[in-house]
Amino acid sequence: MYLKSLKLINFRNYNQLALEFHPKINVFVGENAQGKTNILEAIYLTSTAKSFRTSKDRELIKFDKDRAYIKVEGKKRYTDTTVELKLEEGKKKQIKLNGMTLSKNSELLNNVYVVVFSPEDLKLIKEGPSERRKFIDNEIAQMKPSYFHHLNRYNKVLMQRNNLIKKIYHNKKLMDTLDIWNEKLIELGTKLMMERERFVTRINLLSRLIHRKITENKENLEVRYMSSIELKNDFKDTLESFRKTLQEALDVDLQRGTTTFGPHRDDLGVFVNGIDIRSFGSQGQQRTCALSLKLAEIELIKGETAEYPILLLDDVMSELDIKRQTFLIKALKDVQIFITTTEMNHLNELNVNKEYIFHVKNAVVYNESM
Repeated sequence: MYLKSLKLINFRNYNQLALEFHPKINVFVGENAQGKTNILEAIYLTSTAKSFRTSKDRELIKFDKDRAYIKVEGKKRYTDTTVELKLEEGKKKQIKLNGMTLSKNSELLNNVYVVVFSPEDLKLIKEGPSERRKFIDNEIAQMKPSYFHHLNRYNKVLMQRNNLIKKIYHNKKLMDTLDIWNEKLIELGTKLMMERERFVTRINLLSRLIHRKITENKENLEVRYMSSIELKNDFKDTLESFRKTLQEALDVDLQRGTTTFGPHRDDLGVFVNGIDIRSFGSQGQQRTCALSLKLAEIELIKGETAEYPILLLDDVMSELDIKRQTFLIKALKDVQIFITTTEMNHLNELNVNKEYIFHVKNAVVYNESM
């Protein structure tokens, strides 16, 4: 799929903006803090109803305004699609998909597929487990909205269980109520873990092939789902494994006042030639692994949805050497790409249509044809 146009009103530092896009490569050039990333952020919002930069909707609305508006029009394999978001201070987002108002943000998922790749994603490998869990969760949720629902419910149940075990430590009479929350946690957690396991298995195969190409067969990448619960092949068996682990960890949980096992403790193991690249890899190796994972993510979405996602490259090209830049662009010949950059020198080989090289300065966007 690809996006045809974008309209913004009072979004971030933009009063009004209307752009039409090329189906392949669109470049936004300008100094930092001019509004380039804001355009990518608006596109991402039309996919997930969330920002990849902030959890506060108020920050998305122009500082001297009380409401903002985003609209994209896109072309999918068999149909067109239109997404509109209205943000108003103190109120829930209003979302329309093809003119129909959605009652839940999650109903927007599985419509506009977007993958974002920024300098922060280059740190995916060496950062803490929470970043890698977020990577897994975000990508599964785009393809399977039900996962997003299960994840939200799990987090709420986890919070309730943690609050309860803190109270039990001082009042043992409350122990009888713990089983209720345990069973809810086990059921939802097992659904999450088994879905994550399936996702990691698929992305491992794809990223391994991509990584071999990038490194000219010098490195073998392996990605493993590192679950805190022993996973079984069968849902019921994994359910029982989770239950047993919670029972065995009860004393520790009560002492620490938190749930020490479950999908909220899981991680993604990344190995190159059998070595844990998170701890022992060079920065170059870690960046190459992150690139392989992102490219695998694109192929996985295509395989699951029959649509290529839109790729947002936010100031990441300058972070990659020429070899990896070239590989990235060649590998994405069928994908619509939005690139932000402070200068064009490292993009000269892309042969971008000048009409779709947008210059951005103080929230004003123009190109040579404007």
